Amino acid sequence: MTRISDPRGGPGARGAGAGGAAPADSQPVRAAGRAPAPGPAVVTGMPRPRPVPYDPHLEPGLAACRELIEGIPLRAHTIHANRAHFATIVPPLETAIGASPVDFEHVTVAGPAGAPEVELTVLRPRGGARGAPGIYAIHGGGMILGNRFFGVAGLVDEVVRYGAVAATVEYRLAPEHPAPAAAEDCYAGLVWFAEHARDLGVDPSRILVSGASAGGGLSAAVALMARDRGGPALAGQLLDCPMLDDRNESVSSRQYDGIGIWDRHNNDTAWNAVLGADRGTESVSPYAAPARAADLSGLPPAFVTVGAAEVFRDEAVEYATRIWATGGHAELHVWAGAYHGFTGFSPDAEVSRAAAATRASWIRRVLGSTGRSR
Repeated sequence: MTRISDPRGGPGARGAGAGGAAPADSQPVRAAGRAPAPGPAVVTGMPRPRPVPYDPHLEPGLAACRELIEGIPLRAHTIHANRAHFATIVPPLETAIGASPVDFEHVTVAGPAGAPEVELTVLRPRGGARGAPGIYAIHGGGMILGNRFFGVAGLVDEVVRYGAVAATVEYRLAPEHPAPAAAEDCYAGLVWFAEHARDLGVDPSRILVSGASAGGGLSAAVALMARDRGGPALAGQLLDCPMLDDRNESVSSRQYDGIGIWDRHNNDTAWNAVLGADRGTESVSPYAAPARAADLSGLPPAFVTVGAAEVFRDEAVEYATRIWATGGHAELHVWAGAYHGFTGFSPDAEVSRAAAATRASWIRRVLGSTGRSR
C-alpha cells in the first residue's frame, strides 16, 4: 500500500536527527570505486533541486526541533560535543515512564563474538504479561549519537497501548566503533530477546523490530541478518524515516542540503564516521547500509514511513519498491510537506495525527487485532 498524504497537517513518529545545517554546496567524502547495488535516482554535478515546501502547520515544530537539537553544527570534530548535548535533552527513563503502568528492568546480555556485552532495558506492563507482543526498539542518532533512552517515551506508550513487552538496545557508536559494530550489537540483543521471549511473557511469533532514522536503518539491517543467519522469525519491521543508503546522492538528499533537520551534510558526517574509507565502495555491507543489499526477498513485512520534505525520502521509497519487486510485503507512506522526525515535534498537526494513526493500524494488523496479550 502506498499513501501520499494531503499537505495540510502535522507529525507522528519518534526521534529526529542532530547537528547543524551546512552550505548547499557541501559534498560527501568519497572513496574510489562504486558499488553496483541498486539505489534511488541520483543527481550529480547539478545545483540543488528545488525542495518540497514544508507543510506550514509543521513549521513551528521544525523550528523548535532545530533550536533544541541542532545548536552545534554536526561535523567530524563536533560529534562528541553533540553527544554531550544529546545527554542533556534525553530525559531519564523514570521521567519518560511517569505515571504509566510500566515496569522496567536493565539487563546485560552476550554481545557479538569477540565484542563487549550488550545492555538492554526491558519494559513490561505492570502486573506482568503472558503471550504478549514483543517490540524490539533501536534508537536513532545517525549511529553516532544518542542512547537507548532516546525516544523511549513513545515506546512506553506502545507498551501500554498494545500490552506489549519491549526492549530497547544500547549499541556501540561510530567513529570509535565503525560498522558493523552497531548492527551486530543490535542483532545480538534481538537474539537474546527472541530466545528469552517466553520467560519475558512474549509470544515469539509476534516480535517486531522498530526504529526511526538510524534506528530504522538498523532495524532493516537486523531483519536482513535474521534472514541470512536463520535467526528470529520476525513478525514485522517498522522503518520510520530510515537511514539506509551511504551514497547520499538521491534527489531528496540534494534537495535538503543546507536546510531542514538532518540535512545532506549531517548525513555525510554520520556515514563517514560509520564507514570511513569504505564509504562509497563495493566493500560496504548491507548490514551497514541496507540499501546495498542485492536481495530483499524473504524479509518480514515492512512498514516504511517518511516525510516528503527530508533527505531520506527517496531511499525509503526505493527500499519499499525493491521489496515489492521480490513479491514481498511492504506498506509505504510518504507524508507531504513533512520534515525528518515530524511526528515527534509536531504531534498535534493533522498530518502527524494521520501518520500516528496509520502506524498504529499497521502494528495492530501485524501483531493481531488489538496487539494485546493473549
